[in-house]
Amino acid sequence: MYRILVGQAMQRSVVSTARVQLHTSAVCLAQRKKVKESKSAVRDERKRAKDAARLYAVLGIPRGGQDKWPKCDLAKAVITQDRLHSEDAHESLAFPEGAVNVPSTLNYGISGDRKKMLFEVLPVLSAERGRVHFNADTVRETEEAMKHEVEKADMFAKLVSLRNANAKGIAYENRRRCIELFSTPETANDTGRPEVQAAILTLTIRNLWEHLLKFRMDIDNRRALRRMVHQRAKILKYLKRKDLDRYEAILPRLGLEPGSVEGELVV
Repeated sequence: MYRILVGQAMQRSVVSTARVQLHTSAVCLAQRKKVKESKSAVRDERKRAKDAARLYAVLGIPRGGQDKWPKCDLAKAVITQDRLHSEDAHESLAFPEGAVNVPSTLNYGISGDRKKMLFEVLPVLSAERGRVHFNADTVRETEEAMKHEVEKADMFAKLVSLRNANAKGIAYENRRRCIELFSTPETANDTGRPEVQAAILTLTIRNLWEHLLKFRMDIDNRRALRRMVHQRAKILKYLKRKDLDRYEAILPRLGLEPGSVEGELVV
């Protein structure tokens, strides 16, 4: 009888213990899951805040604010691959022997007087080269030579088009445009001007940022990005100390906010 009672008591204790353990395990799992979700939410919020601070310092986009880059002067001046291949504008130079179609954007910094020299003056000079004496065949030979020179000029225009340039060619053209846009008429091509240096750094920073979005493990360029952001801030702070009006005028032209220059920069 004693053995039977002891066996029943042990069986009841095992069943109750199993039930308590099962119940306790479910509660613990639910609590752990809740704590894990709360920690994950805190990490996500910290990551969003850190990314917002990084965007503010690098691109000048305030948290919850509007990106001013598409409407700034620098964005309208620079050339990108998409913009380059979407535009198909060209200038047609008419000659009696034919026409030369000159693209709107040329490589190697060809513009202005150089463009006029290459596609308007040089074909005529090349066709008249060696024509010292005038005779019956001079007009015919000059017309044939001019037709040949016009064809050569048209092929040369296609060759030096910016569409055929590599990344370095496009970067050179954008650098030239930055220098031309942010220099003053009195001091053209002034590369030492703070506005010019800040514009070139802003363009380089944006290109490097797009590269790092594709290649996140590029540690060297990430370090270079951090260095350039602080260098741009240093230049703009110098401009603020030197001339406050010029500082306030250059920020919207670069698509930046004062908070992306002043204070602590988290990159």
